[in-house]
Amino acid sequence: MSWKPPLSLRICCGVLWATLALAAGAADSPASTTTAPPAPSGYPAAATGQGGIANGYSAVRWIEDWQRMRDPGQRRDFLDRLKYLPLGRPDVYLTLSGELRGRINHTEHAQLNGGEQRQDIYRVFLGTDLHLGPKLRLYGELGHGFIDGRNIGQPSGTMRNDLFLQQRFIDWTDHYGDVEVGARYGRQVFIDGPNLLVAARDNNTLHFTVNGLRTWINGEHLRADLFDFHFNRLGNGGIDDDHSDGNRRFSGITGGIVLPRRWFDSPLYLDPFLWRQRQRKVTWGALSAREERYYGGLRLWGEIGKATLDWTVNHQWGDHDGRRLEAWQALFAQNWRLGADRLAPRLGFHADYASGGGAYGGQTLRNASAPYGNNIYYAYGLFLTPTNLAALAPNLVLAPFATVRVTLEYQWTWRVDRDDAVYRANGTAYAGTAGVGGNHSADVARLQVVWTVTPRLSLTTRLEHLEAGSALEQGGYRSSNFAAVFASYRF
Repeated sequence: MSWKPPLSLRICCGVLWATLALAAGAADSPASTTTAPPAPSGYPAAATGQGGIANGYSAVRWIEDWQRMRDPGQRRDFLDRLKYLPLGRPDVYLTLSGELRGRINHTEHAQLNGGEQRQDIYRVFLGTDLHLGPKLRLYGELGHGFIDGRNIGQPSGTMRNDLFLQQRFIDWTDHYGDVEVGARYGRQVFIDGPNLLVAARDNNTLHFTVNGLRTWINGEHLRADLFDFHFNRLGNGGIDDDHSDGNRRFSGITGGIVLPRRWFDSPLYLDPFLWRQRQRKVTWGALSAREERYYGGLRLWGEIGKATLDWTVNHQWGDHDGRRLEAWQALFAQNWRLGADRLAPRLGFHADYASGGGAYGGQTLRNASAPYGNNIYYAYGLFLTPTNLAALAPNLVLAPFATVRVTLEYQWTWRVDRDDAVYRANGTAYAGTAGVGGNHSADVARLQVVWTVTPRLSLTTRLEHLEAGSALEQGGYRSSNFAAVFASYRF
């Protein structure tokens, strides 16, 4: 039987074909070479919580600035024409973007107690960024995700989705001297905060996006970001079964302070935050109930000489089914460049604490939790999360070539409260681990190699061995090996 591509993939390919045709037509019209007006000085762009850019590209595509493509001399090939399609005035233009990613995961002992698992995954993203002058912008992004393989169970909507309107928003920005003010409304990626608490979760087939309003004010040394969002509830079909989830709400304020450069002669930032997350159904132990959780914390991050650091401390409080909630997280990552060259090796470690206890008895719930953090930070196989966890992990980053980055890490992991469970990356407990075994959860050895072949094309390999500790072994869980290879092409 011949394979027939799903309708959503055919739609995506059709949009891509139309995009290329539009680009070819635009190439026949002379592009304006008017120089873009200089951006006003203000808060450093890399620290505003929008996302980072490497080689001109970002996982969050709307932060990319392609106005230089007005000049035909800046274009390397026909795909660069997609980045600036003029629509009259020089500041009214369309930017088109996309991503194709293919990936294979292999896991021995899936969930640490199952059989061998193989996941064959691909995704297609297509984005349109319409700039209506210097202040107003409309952005839309379609995503298609597919997963097949062996022993994959019932994939969630973030892993298999015929068609998802992944982002759709309108935003407005203006400047008053050195101060920028702005607002964005709609479905969007929101990652303003520590990566272990809020992240786009690029490991998934689809990104983690939220629905609602984000407003900001950025001065030269101070900033504030206020937001109010609902999460998404995704099906596996087309756009019609993906909805905003009114049962999960996330709101708050994240600030930023640029510390005086004269202190360390390096960029260093202090970000306070106060958030609230409300969910109708959260499971701790045998009870699923409404939870209201507050986060109050500080993040210190940036550089001090040859050292790079990212430190976060946050207190969590609230209630779960009327029961008091008190939890803490202390997350410290740092490394040192062993030489003056930017490609010099980096030696570092991360040391983390996330409180636990109370899920299986007691008056106070002490399990820390993240709203939607980087879910592969402690294990590529998604075996661990910062709940009832302490971890210490030395690591070494090497760049044998300018386009190759190698990361090696060894992590020791314990649970804080042995009467509570060990928890997976999705926040669920390993059944049978509460109150059995010792505090040792697992040791994890990891290797990642990223080859940036071109600014658009990257190849990644990940290898991991998790050695189950007594806390998992006594619950009937086993050690596991994990391997992944994937290629990503962005334009």
